[in-house]
Amino acid sequence: MLSNNISLDVDYVKAQFPAFSDPKSSKWSFFENAGGSYVPTNVIEHLNHFMTSTKVQPYAEFDTSAIAGDNMDQATKLFAEMINAKTDEIIIGGSTTMNMYVLSNAMSSLLKPGDEVIVTNQDHEANVGAWRRLAKHGMIIKEWQINPETAELNINDLKVLLSEKTRIVAVTHCSNIVGSINDLKSIAKLVHEYDAYIVGDGVSYAPHGFPDVKDLDVDFYAFSLYKTFGPHLGLLYGKKEILRKLPNQNHEFLEGDVPYTLNPGGPNHEELSCLIGVYEYFNNLYLHHFPGQDASTRGKIEAVNELIAKHEMEIANPLLDYINTRDDINLIGKTNISNKDRAPTIAFTMNNKSSNELSSDLVQQGIATRNDNFYAWRCLKALGIDTDDGVVRTSMVHYNTHEDVKKLIEALKDIRG
Repeated sequence: MLSNNISLDVDYVKAQFPAFSDPKSSKWSFFENAGGSYVPTNVIEHLNHFMTSTKVQPYAEFDTSAIAGDNMDQATKLFAEMINAKTDEIIIGGSTTMNMYVLSNAMSSLLKPGDEVIVTNQDHEANVGAWRRLAKHGMIIKEWQINPETAELNINDLKVLLSEKTRIVAVTHCSNIVGSINDLKSIAKLVHEYDAYIVGDGVSYAPHGFPDVKDLDVDFYAFSLYKTFGPHLGLLYGKKEILRKLPNQNHEFLEGDVPYTLNPGGPNHEELSCLIGVYEYFNNLYLHHFPGQDASTRGKIEAVNELIAKHEMEIANPLLDYINTRDDINLIGKTNISNKDRAPTIAFTMNNKSSNELSSDLVQQGIATRNDNFYAWRCLKALGIDTDDGVVRTSMVHYNTHEDVKKLIEALKDIRG
């Protein structure tokens, strides 16, 4: 890959995010990225431009309206290219939770009582609750369970659950608690051997590298744009041939108008428009690190993905190494990152100290983090962890630094269970 011998210029990265120069936000070492990332200047500028100059109903003939519509279309086109999809294969709605509920409601028309739907207990509730509700229509819900010792999903356990009645398998690409990256491509291949559909939840994966949905061969894939350096929206990809089978969930006159049929109410106009800024940010990252080297949109994303993965591994492993030296800290998930098998989302508990107390202690030392079950309460329950107190989660992205990690480690050294 182009990026093998190049390191991410973190100073350049941080200079693109106003939060790092703002008096209030810059005082924190920010470890709550899995809850929502900062946004770069490009996004803010596009949002400001839309609200200032083109805040009208889009797609009319007069110029401000036409520009608004063009910007919305351009944002959709660019994001489709970023994940190697077609423009009419992506839906940009209010949130991943909303997109999943609309999808599950539409998919129910392809199912009949007795059909089987497999979900996991590692997932965020957004990719569990919507599918579990199909039990009200007579579908049988099976649960692919984590190993309570490792918190991992084993594909051999899925093989036991799959049957000729399996119609849907919903699984996370990366757990927002465990941090493990599941082999979604292999899972999709197995699921398709049973002529079933696979729905991938990429909310905790995409912030660390935008996926190639065609390479994964998933039928549906969802992630949250506010966790990938954009506004509070959710993106849902679906194979066009499947989207065309689904009943309209929108206005009656939009029947057959894919993908609008799965986007009731449509997207927020100004937020959709400012997604151009997310593309521009990643394009600028590419141009900064690979001057004079042209590539397709997807090619640029893949090169930047490699840079990000390398940097995130380098900053996360020292934290994992330190936690592994502490007998009083209980790490959830893999003990290090190698071969892109774990995201830098690191959750833990401490003996003889509640997660709420531990989180508060860290906040007092300038570490922006929190405790919660993070809507993955089934996962915590399976691990024997109090779902109300939850875990402390420290989640990093590519603008985090070695200095952030050192500060967190020093803070942990002052806290004992």
